Amino acid sequence: MSSSIVIIPTYNEIENVEAIIRAVFDLQKEFHVLIVDDNSPDKTGDCVRRLQEEFKDKLFLETRLEKSGLGTAYIHGFKWAIAKGYDYIFEMDADFSHTPSDLLRLLKACENGADLAVGSRYKKGVNVVNWPLHRVLLSYGASIYVKLITGMRVDDPTAGFVCYKRQVLEAINLDSVRFVGYAFQIEMKFRAYLKHFKIEEVSIIFRDRVLGKSKMSSSIVSEAIWGVFVMKMRSLFLKNKF
Repeated sequence: MSSSIVIIPTYNEIENVEAIIRAVFDLQKEFHVLIVDDNSPDKTGDCVRRLQEEFKDKLFLETRLEKSGLGTAYIHGFKWAIAKGYDYIFEMDADFSHTPSDLLRLLKACENGADLAVGSRYKKGVNVVNWPLHRVLLSYGASIYVKLITGMRVDDPTAGFVCYKRQVLEAINLDSVRFVGYAFQIEMKFRAYLKHFKIEEVSIIFRDRVLGKSKMSSSIVSEAIWGVFVMKMRSLFLKNKF
């Protein structure tokens, strides 16, 4: 059995899901893959079920009843992976904005002492391809804002390409995680930071999706802006419960 599992949340990713699964399984090191699908109308789940016949015992599917947010999809996947005994638990997008071969670099960082390895767009300048300027400015500005509010010295706190050691996720009260959009990524890193886990950033090149539609919305941006401030205040006043 592999000690590493890649969690990929999906909603209407029929154009990408088979290719991303095959790309992970083509790597020289064995990774297992868990797809957490929110009952996609485009039959993403059916595609995964068909592929399970080919990739038995290393491709898994959890289907939720409806679209319920990125954060809750990952929490579902984290709990599943912990129960199955995986030592290294990854987050990765389905749309190839994250390069599958970089999984090896994140794993190496954790094997060499990091508790949480982040695939960072901003560790060495701005490494983003095919994003419009306003998206780059919004994302990069958010990273500066988060550092100022939280005190974390993480250059890309909103990054969604991450490797966790199992012990990190076991130490975090997953049921108390509040955010469901992209701010979920900030909250998870902040909770690990408060527990003094070692966070290391690995520089990657991030590419905007070619196929399918982005899930970004104004409500997600609002959650990230206002929610981070509220999160920081809660951490100060609820130290023993955060």
